[in-house]
Amino acid sequence: MTILATKNTNAIVTVAAVVIIILGMQAAKIILVPFLLAIFFALITLRPMLWLQAHKVPPVLAAFAVVFALMLVLVVVGSIVGTSIAAFTAAIPGYQAQLDVIMQGLLKFLARIAGADVTPASIAQLVDPGRAMGLAATLLNALSAVLTNTFLILFTMIFILLEASSVPTKMMAAFGRGVDTYQQAGIFLNNLGRYLGIKTLVSMATGLIVGVMTWAIGLDFPLLWAMLAFLFNYIPNIGSIIAAVPAVLLALIQLGPGEATTTAIGFVAINMAIGNIIEPRLMGHGVGISSLVVFIGLIFWGWIFGPVGMLLSVPLTMGLKLALESDERTRWVAILIGSERDAEHALEKREAEQPE
Repeated sequence: MTILATKNTNAIVTVAAVVIIILGMQAAKIILVPFLLAIFFALITLRPMLWLQAHKVPPVLAAFAVVFALMLVLVVVGSIVGTSIAAFTAAIPGYQAQLDVIMQGLLKFLARIAGADVTPASIAQLVDPGRAMGLAATLLNALSAVLTNTFLILFTMIFILLEASSVPTKMMAAFGRGVDTYQQAGIFLNNLGRYLGIKTLVSMATGLIVGVMTWAIGLDFPLLWAMLAFLFNYIPNIGSIIAAVPAVLLALIQLGPGEATTTAIGFVAINMAIGNIIEPRLMGHGVGISSLVVFIGLIFWGWIFGPVGMLLSVPLTMGLKLALESDERTRWVAILIGSERDAEHALEKREAEQPE
């Protein structure tokens, strides 16, 4: 009875601690979000920095070189896209009014088909495409607000890059664990950096192609749709859908049903070619997380950290999985949120360890 009560108490304390940590992260997101972005940029630029060091560039100069290059890209892209965001935000009320007229006609047609009890107003309460355009502007404005802390992010990134090589030695000296433990963490961080690097290049290609396509079709704000496609390509499975919806709606308003259909087909073709053919060949393997957990992680991290949490949902979930794998008591959770291949490897390892 005492053992059962102890287990129940431990479970309650664990759940309470998790809830407190989650609420604490949400309350401290003003501080945590720039730090997470600094880690994200550091992982992307770590390989170029190591390449420079391998070519006899001093570590400090290598770190400053990659940070300066990143800062230059952010300033140039931010200044160009920022103008498009401001113009699009100002034009949204007019676009939504035009979209309402189109939707009212469509809803009246659907109401006649469905029956007299269904009115356009009742359907409009459930379906409001205008919100998708407003959501795109809200997300981009929120990201722009986060990047106002650019210097804090870049300075934090510099110190992370400079400390990267000494972290394993410090961790072993501080906690006294075996070399294998930190080798596993090093392999994970290397794979995560590789994943983010390839994902960034693929996302840049996706954004460039989307920008050219929307410009060729004649859609307003092609740079905006290129940036949206670039950012949301970091979100697996549904990111491309989120990026496509506002552009397709604008094509419907501005150019008509034919061009809207062409825009939708273009987005599908781009994401099928890049997401299903090119990216898997470059990656060589998946992210090691089930599709359901990717979707839940998108909602969870977005709730805690906002738009930045949505964009970084996969790296954050991968980091959580690594933390869960490092402890025998929580390894089962890591297996549940992992991919089917991870579960098969766990079964094979368990069968190999069992005595014959």
